[in-house]
Amino acid sequence: MGAVYFKELSAFLSSLIGYVVITVFLLLTGLFMWVFKATSILDYNYAGMDQLFSIAPMVFTFLIPAVTMRSFAEEKQYGTIELLTTKPLTDFQIILGKYFASFTLVAFALIPTLIYFYSVYQLGSPKGNLDIGATVGSYIGLFFLAAIFVAIGIFCSSLSRNQIVSFLLAAFLCFFMHWVFDYLSVLPIFFGKLDYLVQQLGINHHYMSISKGKIDSRDVIYFISIISLFLWFTYVVLSKRKWV
Repeated sequence: MGAVYFKELSAFLSSLIGYVVITVFLLLTGLFMWVFKATSILDYNYAGMDQLFSIAPMVFTFLIPAVTMRSFAEEKQYGTIELLTTKPLTDFQIILGKYFASFTLVAFALIPTLIYFYSVYQLGSPKGNLDIGATVGSYIGLFFLAAIFVAIGIFCSSLSRNQIVSFLLAAFLCFFMHWVFDYLSVLPIFFGKLDYLVQQLGINHHYMSISKGKIDSRDVIYFISIISLFLWFTYVVLSKRKWV
């Protein structure tokens, strides 16, 4: 697994894609946090990181599929998937190697946002007047969100040899898993406790919950379960080549 991980990570960092991902993420979040008047912290009466944690899921919806779309689609396109599977590696080791490499790149994009945290901390009146617990919880939620989106992206990449198809499918699934259950829950066909149960199926419910600074085991179990589910889907797709 380590060999696949370092190979994938090296491929990201030796090409433009890794630096484009990091730059685009920091540029977009920076514009919303500091420049755009409607959302700028400088025009608010309190110091907070709400802008970052609100815009990041939408940016991730398109950015992470762009990172993961080549994972298996490129291997299938150039016929190197069969060569890769002849190595002394199990399918799960290959999947996990690619998964953690993509997640590491996304984590690299998140780490520089700590500069935003430091800046907001200094801007507080008095200095340090910032809900650190909620901020830490939001960062944890953001890492979990990224982990799920990467798992979805890896799965979609395994479905097609066309990278554009993989990107579009992953972007749609990320949007669906994050927001659509919230919209479905308000439909009149769901009443009583059903609307809340439908809402709990979506990522946003658990992301917002953990962003309050309280780490609930139910949220953690949800994130880990969805990640495991999509990685298992990927394993099933790759295993099908042995059945045909």
